[in-house]
Amino acid sequence: MAKEGATQDEEVVLGQEIDHVRVITLNQPRKLNVISSRVVYLLAEYLERWEKDENAQLVIIKGTGRAFSAGGDLKMFYDGKKSKDSCLEVVYRMYWLCYHIHTYKKVQVALVHGISMGGGASLMVPMKFSVVTEKTVFATPEASIGFHTDCSFSYVLSHLPGRLGEYLALTGARLNGKELVTAGLATHFVPSEKLPEVEKRLMSLKSGEEDAVRSAIDEFAVEVQLDEESILNKKALIDECFSKDTVADIIKSLESEASKEGNGWIGPVLKGLKRSSPTGLRMTLRSIREGRNQKLSECLRKEFRLTINTLRMVISEDVYEGIRALTIDKDNSPKWDPPTLDKVEDDKIDLLFQPFQEDLELQIPEQEECRWSGKYESTPYPAMQATNVTS
Repeated sequence: MAKEGATQDEEVVLGQEIDHVRVITLNQPRKLNVISSRVVYLLAEYLERWEKDENAQLVIIKGTGRAFSAGGDLKMFYDGKKSKDSCLEVVYRMYWLCYHIHTYKKVQVALVHGISMGGGASLMVPMKFSVVTEKTVFATPEASIGFHTDCSFSYVLSHLPGRLGEYLALTGARLNGKELVTAGLATHFVPSEKLPEVEKRLMSLKSGEEDAVRSAIDEFAVEVQLDEESILNKKALIDECFSKDTVADIIKSLESEASKEGNGWIGPVLKGLKRSSPTGLRMTLRSIREGRNQKLSECLRKEFRLTINTLRMVISEDVYEGIRALTIDKDNSPKWDPPTLDKVEDDKIDLLFQPFQEDLELQIPEQEECRWSGKYESTPYPAMQATNVTS
């Protein structure tokens, strides 16, 4: 991937090396620190270098502006519709990077202030320590636009207690900082005005030893108490409704509960589900359910297949229609095809999950001695892309 010329202040990801601490700053505040090809390239470059650097003991990641990261660059994906597999490289690199973030050998701390959604949250949740504030907002809203819960979240969400994972994946519901800590998706809650002090304290540590880092964050962390109306207080009902076999059955179960006293929160949930892409919902539910019995590497390979097949429009153009309605024309009136859940055929969904030829799968290096192998450059894809460009 070609490096774009940029000054230090303009660069989309900044990397600093200060004694034994390494700091990554997502640096596109006007774009809410979206994840582009360049962002993924730089993140992988820094993280590999620092994992191999004996002097690097602690890695901190943060975002500038009012967002940590709003996730993938949807316009990049939308524009990619015009040429075959134009986004394959960034998808491959991101999912390969997700594996390395989850299994990183140095202590990582995410300082998460503001929006942390979709792929952006994959730079928060897997970290050894993730510090959130009262201004943190998390969501995985991909299913609503005809996509699926990716960037390792078919693994992460499927391993949450009960059926919370299905709920978050299908509805795209938002969680605040207190809820993230309670759900186990973040480790510490710190008031936003204290976040700079947390960073300063971490920078002052003599080592990146895990217990020392934890103790430093604990100095500023406060105990969380859920608000009474928090969705996490509805766990029993979520488990009941979202344990149903199909999306249609989940909706029926919610409908039967909606009119009961204290269940006013269900109405907006149903409205959201009914206006979401039927294909996206079907694909996402299956992916989360499969994730319960899959290793991280298996989930990432599956997500790679789903994403590439979705972008290739193997069964539907819904993802492009969803992005158009949300961010291009902004009419919020997508025309889904198929238009309803009952019209989405099982064998069509099966096509999205079909394994690729082995050398075209996401290459996850599970043996320690070749941990940083399997890069995009070592696959057949670059040569295939060159052919696509010239043909």
